[in-house]
Amino acid sequence: MFRFLDLAAFAPDCHPFLDPSTIFAMSSPQFRTQFEPRHGEPVELVPGLSRVVCNNPSAFTFHGTNSYILGEERVAIIDPGPQDENHFDALIKAIGGQKVSHILVTHTHADHSPLARQLQDKTGAPILAEGVHRPARPLNIGETNPLDASADTQFRPDKVLAHGERIEGDGWALTALHTPGHTANHLAFAWEGTDYLFPGDHVMAWATSIVAPPDGAMSDYMASLDVLLVQSQETYFPGHGGRLENARGFTRALKAHRRMRETAVLDQIGKGRTTIPEMVAVIYRNTDSRLHKAAGLSVLAHLEDLVARKKVDCEGPPSISASYRLK
Repeated sequence: MFRFLDLAAFAPDCHPFLDPSTIFAMSSPQFRTQFEPRHGEPVELVPGLSRVVCNNPSAFTFHGTNSYILGEERVAIIDPGPQDENHFDALIKAIGGQKVSHILVTHTHADHSPLARQLQDKTGAPILAEGVHRPARPLNIGETNPLDASADTQFRPDKVLAHGERIEGDGWALTALHTPGHTANHLAFAWEGTDYLFPGDHVMAWATSIVAPPDGAMSDYMASLDVLLVQSQETYFPGHGGRLENARGFTRALKAHRRMRETAVLDQIGKGRTTIPEMVAVIYRNTDSRLHKAAGLSVLAHLEDLVARKKVDCEGPPSISASYRLK
């Protein structure tokens, strides 16, 4: 998710303070927005796992970024969070006398990874992630990434994790799952031998994850949902908000929601609305117009996928300003 962004400029596909069911209610998952963050306080979730929520609430971070402490004697930190001194102090206090053996990062948005460096300086633990921040595809001529301000471009992991790689700690083991879509370097972590999985920002109970080109890609996002669906875990501990039960059923509903959005885009093109602003005005008619620019990025993500699958065509590469037609 994102921090330090203007709400009028960007927003998730389903904004947390709007009713997600107003658009494509039949295909939408049942979002769960009740959550007590208890900022800065360690909250035990299950034996051997605690959560500390950073006090960085926004339209994109919900009540704040979740940092997880996994283990009991030698622990791993999953998603240290933003560069926030109060959150750093809260994590150090929650860790107490335990040794930190791993610092794991799901992705490099500025609300998840920057504190890893300071935490490493304090604990000496190595930083593990999929890699550096990068766009999901090469930028087109003259194109800029509107989400660059949300990226931790200084991030460098000590160890690069491959899909399926095992990370073993004191009494726990995780499997790294490459789940691009929200970002190109997004990882989820499956906790071996348990019903628990850490999906980062790929799947969350409170809202859909933003997929905005060129930072993210819809084709990657949909494929990564399938990566999670083949896992056995049914309880997710996401990057923002509370735990997600019946996680695979929820993930299947997310897939249906995205497919319904795709169908709506195709329908609008078929009705002669060939530009993204025209489509957004209809598809997101129940959404605050200040969020339509962000909605346009979500529509663009669908259109990039549809062009690649040869269902839609346009002159030149897909862009916000292009005109689209059915093939």
